Amino acid sequence: MNRKFYYTLLLLFAAVSTYAQTGTIQGSITTFDGSAAESVNVRIKGTNRGATVDRMGNYQINNVPAGRVTVMASFIGLETQERHVTVVGGEAVAVNFVLAESAAQLREVIVSSQRPANKPTNVAKIPLKNLENPQVYNTVSAELMKQQVITAYDDALRNVPGITRTWEATGRAGDGAAYFALRGFDAQPALTNGLPGLTSGNLDPANIEEIQVMKGPSGTLFGGSFYSYGGLINTITKKPYDGFGGEVAYSLGSYGLNRITADVNTPLSTSEKIALRVNAAYHSEGSFQDAGFKKSFFIAPTLAYDVNDRLSFQVMAEILEEERAVAPVFFHSDRFSPLDFTTLGELNLNPSLSFTSNDITIKTPKYNLQGQMVYKLSDQWTSQTVVSRGTVKSDGYYTYIWDDVAGDNDFSQYFHKEMQTTHTTNIQQNFNGDFQIGKLRNRLVAGLDYYRRDIVDNGSGWGWARNVTPQGDVNYIDPYTGEEQAPVYMTRASVENLLGGLEGTLSNIANSAYGAYFSNVLNVTRGIMAMVSLRADYFDSLGEKNTTEDDFGQFALSPKFGLVYQPVLDKVSIFASYMNAFVNVAPQQVFDQDGNFVRVHSFRPEQANQWEYGVKTNLFSDKLYATLSLYDIKVSDRVYPDPTNPYNSVQGGKVGSKGVEFDLSAHPVAGLSLIAGYSYNETKVIEGNDDDFYSEPGRSPGGQGPQNLANLWATYRFQNGTLKNYGIGIGGNYASQYKVIDNSQTGDFYLPAYTLLNASMFYNGDRVRVTFNVNNIADEEYYIGYWSVNPQKGRNVAASVAYKF
Repeated sequence: MNRKFYYTLLLLFAAVSTYAQTGTIQGSITTFDGSAAESVNVRIKGTNRGATVDRMGNYQINNVPAGRVTVMASFIGLETQERHVTVVGGEAVAVNFVLAESAAQLREVIVSSQRPANKPTNVAKIPLKNLENPQVYNTVSAELMKQQVITAYDDALRNVPGITRTWEATGRAGDGAAYFALRGFDAQPALTNGLPGLTSGNLDPANIEEIQVMKGPSGTLFGGSFYSYGGLINTITKKPYDGFGGEVAYSLGSYGLNRITADVNTPLSTSEKIALRVNAAYHSEGSFQDAGFKKSFFIAPTLAYDVNDRLSFQVMAEILEEERAVAPVFFHSDRFSPLDFTTLGELNLNPSLSFTSNDITIKTPKYNLQGQMVYKLSDQWTSQTVVSRGTVKSDGYYTYIWDDVAGDNDFSQYFHKEMQTTHTTNIQQNFNGDFQIGKLRNRLVAGLDYYRRDIVDNGSGWGWARNVTPQGDVNYIDPYTGEEQAPVYMTRASVENLLGGLEGTLSNIANSAYGAYFSNVLNVTRGIMAMVSLRADYFDSLGEKNTTEDDFGQFALSPKFGLVYQPVLDKVSIFASYMNAFVNVAPQQVFDQDGNFVRVHSFRPEQANQWEYGVKTNLFSDKLYATLSLYDIKVSDRVYPDPTNPYNSVQGGKVGSKGVEFDLSAHPVAGLSLIAGYSYNETKVIEGNDDDFYSEPGRSPGGQGPQNLANLWATYRFQNGTLKNYGIGIGGNYASQYKVIDNSQTGDFYLPAYTLLNASMFYNGDRVRVTFNVNNIADEEYYIGYWSVNPQKGRNVAASVAYKF
C-alpha cells in the first residue's frame, strides 16, 4: 500500500472520530398559542455556536461537542430560557421551547426592539447586519409609535438623533411634504419600501412597520431623483403574514383629535400561501391656533402570494385623501435689508394666530401602487423585480407671509391656487447573490433602475392680499405704492376673486432617469469586510412637452466605499466609509448687463461627498447597541448668482457639513427599554457669492437646523404581579439655539433653545392595549423654522384604546 492510501485512511479515521465526538441539537420554538417564533436566537451557553429560528419556528445547531450542555433561547425584551441536555456523538437531540408570549405579543416585541443588531436589514439593498454595514442608519418601529400614541408621521422622527423638522407640510406643489434638517441638509420622506413614494402633504402612519433614516449621501443605490445630501427617509410598510389577526384602535386627544385605525390580516386560501393585510385610518384634528384643521382617510391593502419555495409575489396599494387648512409660513425678512427684529421678543409674534381660516383649504390626495416578484434562482442567487406607480396632487390654496418692505411692522401675505399633479413610474430589476470566490464570501446586489416623472401644473398666479402684523393687525395698503387696495377677506370666495384676474401656469414637464448600479460586500476575513459600490446614471429631461428647446441630459457616476473591522466578532465593529450623492441641474438662460439674451448655459450635476468614521457595538447578548460616528460632507458644483452679472449664474459653490452622532438602544433587564441619541452639526458655505443671501461664504446656507440635538425615551413594562402588563414611559427632546438667518447684510436671527418632556402610561395585555400620553408637559413655547418662524404646539394629550385579535 502506498503512502497516499495511509493518508486517506488516517483522514477518514479522523473524520469518523470527530463525528463520533459531536452531535446535533435541533428543535422548534413556538409561542404559547402554537405559532412559530421567528427570529429567536438559540445558542450553546459558553460557546459561540448557535442559530436563528427560521420563519417556520425551527432551528438546528451542528457540530456540538458531546457531553452535557446548556441550550439558551433569547430575544431582546424577553426572558432568556435555558434547557440542559446531554449530546451523544453522531446523534441528534431535540430541544423545544415554548415562549410565554403569544404570536401577537412576539410581533410587538420584535418591532419594539428597534431592529436588533443581529438581524439583517436591506438598508444597503443587501441583507447586512448592522455591525456589517459601514453606513449609519436609525429605525423607528410601529410599536414605539404606539407607545407614544403617535398619530402624525413627523412626530415619529423625534426618536432619531441628528434630524429635526424645519417646517410642517404645506401642501404646495413640488415639495409640499414636511421639511427636515438631516446632517445640515434638506430631507423629505420620499421613499416607500426603497421606491419612490412622493407626497405633497402628510403621510399616514397606519401602514408603517418602521421608518428608516439612512444617514449621509445616498445617491449610489437610490439615484439623483431625490435630494439626499444628508440622507434619506424610507418608510417600510406592513406585510401580510400567516394566520388571522390584527387590531382596531381609537385615539382621541387635544385640539379635537379623533382617529380610528384598523389592521386586519387574513389568509385567503387553505391550500396555498395567499394572505391579505388591510390597514385603514380615519383622522380628524383641529389646531392649537385660532384656525386650522386636518381631515383624512387612508386605506392600504397588501396581497402576498407564495407560489412555492422559490417564487413569491406581493402587491401593495396606498390611497390617501387629505384636506387641511394650513397656517402660512412666516418669513420675517426680505433677505437683503437689515432685520428690523433681531430676536423673537422684538418680533413679538402671537403664536396663537394662524393668519388663515378654515374656509381656505388645500387637498393633497395620494395614490401609490407597488408590485414585487421575488424568484430564487439558486441557493446563491435571487431575482427581485419591482414596479411602482404613484400619483400626488396639490389642489387648493397656498399662502405665505413675507417682509416686502423693511422698516415697518407690516408683512405682506400672498396667495396662490395650487393645481399640480405629479405621476411617477419606477421599475427596478435587482439580482442578489451570496457566494464564495475561493474562500472569500461575497454579497452582491446588481440592478437596473428606470424612473420617470410627469408634472402637469395649471396653478394660478400669485396675488398680494393684505398686510398683517405679528400681533394680528390687518391693513390693505400696497407696500410699494402706499395706496389703499380693495379688502381681501379670509374666505375662499374672496381669495378666488383676487386670483381670478391673474395669469396662471400652463405647464406639462417630463423627465426620466436610467441607472445601473452594483454593490458588493467582500469578507476578506470573517472579521474584515470591504464594500465597493458604483452607480452610472443618465438623466434625460424632455422639459416642456410642447417644445424641444429646454431638453437636456446629464450623466453622473456615484461611487461608495466602506470598510468594516470587527475586533470582537458580532459585538464590536469599527467602520470607515465614503459616500456620494448627486442632483441634476437644469440649464439656465444667460443675459448681459443690459438684459439682452446671450446663450443657454449648461451645468454639471451637483455632487455631495462624505467621509465617515465610527464604531458600532452589540453587547450583552443583544441587550446594548450603540453607534458613535464622525462625518464630514462637502457639496461641490453648486450653482449661485454671478458676482459680476446679476443676470447670470456660475457653478463652483461649495458647502460643508461636519458633525458627530451618538445613539443608544438598550434592554438591560426584562421589560425595560431605552433609546437615546445626541448629535452636533456645523454647516457652512465654503465658496460662493459674498453678496448673495443663500451662498455667502462663512455663513450657514439656511434650513440646517439647531447645532445640538438630543433625544431620550425609556419604557418599563411590569413583568409580574398585580401590575403585570402595565407600564410607563418617559423622555423628551432638546434642541439648542438655532440661527435661522445668518447673513452679514441682514444680520442674524436666532430661535431660542427648547427642552420638551413627554410621558406615557399604558396597559398592554393579550387582547387590549390602553395608552395615555402627555406631550410637552411643561407647556414650553418653542419654534422651528427655515429662514422663518413657525410656532409649535404647547402641552397636549392623546389617549388610545386598541383591541387585538
